[in-house]
Amino acid sequence: MSAKRALIVDDSKSARLFLSRILERYELDVDTTENAELAIDYLAHHRPDVIFMDHLMPGMDGFQALQAIKNNPHTATIPIMMYTSQEGELYLGQARALGAVGVLPKQIKQADVSKVLYQLHLVPDRRTTVQSSFRPLSVDPLDDTASSQATTGTHPAVTDAALRVELAELRHTLIGHIDHQFERLGAELRSLVHDAVNREPIVPPLPSPGPRSWGWTVATLALAAAVVSTALWQHEVSVHREAAAAAVPAQGAAARTAPPRADAPKTAAAAAHPEPIVEPVPFGEDPLGGVRLERLSQLLYRLAAQKYSGVVDIKSFPGRFCLVGNAADGYSLAPDEMLFTRCDAVGNPREGTQLPAQRVSLPLANLLGDIRHSTRGALDVQLTAGDAAATAVPYPQVGSDLTAGEWNRAGNSNNRIEIRLR
Repeated sequence: MSAKRALIVDDSKSARLFLSRILERYELDVDTTENAELAIDYLAHHRPDVIFMDHLMPGMDGFQALQAIKNNPHTATIPIMMYTSQEGELYLGQARALGAVGVLPKQIKQADVSKVLYQLHLVPDRRTTVQSSFRPLSVDPLDDTASSQATTGTHPAVTDAALRVELAELRHTLIGHIDHQFERLGAELRSLVHDAVNREPIVPPLPSPGPRSWGWTVATLALAAAVVSTALWQHEVSVHREAAAAAVPAQGAAARTAPPRADAPKTAAAAAHPEPIVEPVPFGEDPLGGVRLERLSQLLYRLAAQKYSGVVDIKSFPGRFCLVGNAADGYSLAPDEMLFTRCDAVGNPREGTQLPAQRVSLPLANLLGDIRHSTRGALDVQLTAGDAAATAVPYPQVGSDLTAGEWNRAGNSNNRIEIRLR
């Protein structure tokens, strides 16, 4: 069996040497480059099993290199582990959103590397089926001569420090194995639930009299809750679609429901959603947070279970509101009865403040990373910003008697996200 190979990308020679020694202990062949440009050239002719990428480097930084590698179909499947001196969930979310499998601290520990290699199946399982043999102690523990022999090296002795190192290594390996198993079981359970929801309802036969298992009762209640939740979501989506179709002129509706491209693949999932899924976003809330994140998660896992291959395009449209306040203290919705002409500002506080990739929360980044990993890149999610001028409901004509409430009701309808499958 050929040895696994790792690539280290770091501008620090000492850091490359330190990490190389750790990886070589696990019998991995190690190649190194001192910058991201050389790493890109290296990948044109080599395929390592894992890449350890530093974040801050001169020229192309780690994030830019990560994005370039993931955008290349020949290298997109290579797992990349970032490591950095920065801390916080924002950096972790950005790394996961760009395709990294995880983030390690700059001061890398051998236990952390061992956990990563085990999760990526680059080192064999430490468990063994061979039962260790033990020999009975033939020395009287109360004999002073036995103690002196142990301290002078006549009998092998295990020091406290060595024992602590072995226990720590064993603990990290066990935790990594448990985490991997939980992730695998969780993904399988979600796939089974979504398959059950999408199938035609089947009336089960009446159970025979006898003692009932609590496990079966809990599983039945969980499945029923999932069915009800999905039904409510589909009903709410259909209501929003009907409301938007009734309010938009016929020509606007025809423009938004243009037929798909002729060369687009005809899949069962795409046929089920010929029109975009529209989700309203209340003023001041995260467009991809809360209940919308839960519904997006259900949709993505259902598509993954159906082996859907394509792109899920999520576009965020900001509604324009009549606001009172100022930039220093913040803005809030104007009272409904107030005249529109007295608004301190008309717009949306979140419009233009951040790019869609910068608004990715940690839960959303973990969801996108899990979907990308479980589908091996077949299902991709793109986040884009919609044009505020592309309204779902027209704003009222501005006049002397227009109220803030009338304007903001249209703003609420236009403050939305649209999800398209292509």
